[in-house]
Amino acid sequence: MAELTKKGIGGFLARQGILVAFVLFMVGFALANQRFIAIDNIFGVIRSSAILGVMALGVTFVVIGGNLDLSVGSMMSFSTIVVLDLHDTLGPTLAIPAMFGLTLALGAFIGFLVGYLKLNSLIVTLGMLSAIHGLTLTWSGGQNMDIADKEGTWFGIFGRGDVLGVPMPIVIFGTLAIVLSLVLSKTPFGRKIYAVGGNGQAATFSGIPRARVVFFTYLISAFCVATAGLLQASRSLGSQNTVGQGYELEVLAMVILGGASLLGGSGTIIKTVIGVLIFGFIENGLLLIGLEFYVQDVVIWAVIILAVWLDIAAKRGRLWSPIA
Repeated sequence: MAELTKKGIGGFLARQGILVAFVLFMVGFALANQRFIAIDNIFGVIRSSAILGVMALGVTFVVIGGNLDLSVGSMMSFSTIVVLDLHDTLGPTLAIPAMFGLTLALGAFIGFLVGYLKLNSLIVTLGMLSAIHGLTLTWSGGQNMDIADKEGTWFGIFGRGDVLGVPMPIVIFGTLAIVLSLVLSKTPFGRKIYAVGGNGQAATFSGIPRARVVFFTYLISAFCVATAGLLQASRSLGSQNTVGQGYELEVLAMVILGGASLLGGSGTIIKTVIGVLIFGFIENGLLLIGLEFYVQDVVIWAVIILAVWLDIAAKRGRLWSPIA
């Protein structure tokens, strides 16, 4: 009985441990600073998490498909710089679709390498992280980018506007989450992604075009990155050319916190949204209790390690390795 109870507790923590940890974090932050549970703070956390959340939605498709995308941070910097630069040369009406087209071209190139050439996604996207960063610096001439006439443009509506009092970034994040959730859970394409991520070889033998499915997961990821870049550019109306640096690890952490497996074949958009909020509230709580930024990085690193550990534990049904 004791062994059964032990396994039961271990199995529960393996499956729901990150939510238990989140509840403990929330209680601790609320006790440390009453402002943490204020409505305006909660609303602010959701708004500030929306940009990374949009990126996490796309990465969820890639991870469920059994691959990784470490290029999203550099790609977000690229899309932000491009749309800001083209804003003053082409105008926002043409700049936005041009930026989306260029960002989707990068996603298509990665999807071709991983899907059709069957190259390792970790190596490809790690290499593209550096390549896209170099492309961004080349495009910008190493300079930061700003819109010349910030008062006379309607471009700020995406990052600064609202719909019935709800900030536009939250509206876009929520709408995109609903649409992509339906695509993933209610369409044949969504079921193919789960099949490819769960067992790519079996999916191929079943007649599923694995290469095409992987290719389109990277296109979806690129579309979400372009949307995040649009929100970032619209919010600040100017940007550093390294604005997305480091975001790839934060976005991946959000996806894993939401329950998507690094091994592929499992995860949902709704759980990714929960993972985004978990990550956002933990960062906000650390800020409110006064931790220095370098201490926050250590805590966030620990959360990422915990998420990966629980991901592997959930697969084997126990917290510890059976050979440990």
